Amino acid sequence: MKNYFVLVPIFISLFFISCEGDSGPPGLPGINILGLVFETTETFNLDTGNNQYVSRLIPYPFDVFESDAILVYHLQSVVPLGDGSSADVWTQLPQSVFFNDGTGDIFQYNFNHTFVDVQLTIEGNFDLNNIGNDNIANQTFRIVAVPAEFATADLSMEEVLRLIEIDSSEIEILSN
Repeated sequence: MKNYFVLVPIFISLFFISCEGDSGPPGLPGINILGLVFETTETFNLDTGNNQYVSRLIPYPFDVFESDAILVYHLQSVVPLGDGSSADVWTQLPQSVFFNDGTGDIFQYNFNHTFVDVQLTIEGNFDLNNIGNDNIANQTFRIVAVPAEFATADLSMEEVLRLIEIDSSEIEILSN
């Protein structure tokens, strides 16, 4: 009798575990939310009243939502690789530039944005008329809109492209 009380629950649990019902209805298709990126080359104009350089208002070539995080990267240089190819060196904004002349002068590439457009700026602690043309003309930037739920601080350009599943050859390049 003692074995009966032990065996009955075992058989009942095996019966329920091994039962299989109809598979339910298929679920809704998932939403594939990817970030978007574009590249632009800008020449800054001096706003003497505010002692800053500003770019044009750059409209996004895609839809951006107010909750999206906007990241901007500045092309610093192109370095040769050992195999004969080259790689771009990108720095995330804001980016400070220090002068090594003992003056303590510093300027910074920065940006302002809405969900409609982005504007790049150069701000400094000295008269910005003294900045060389190589810092204000034909500067290349990549602008990335990352959906808020995927946004993480301090991502490199390579991490952003991997996160949003975009190859650098797919980046749209805007002309002024």
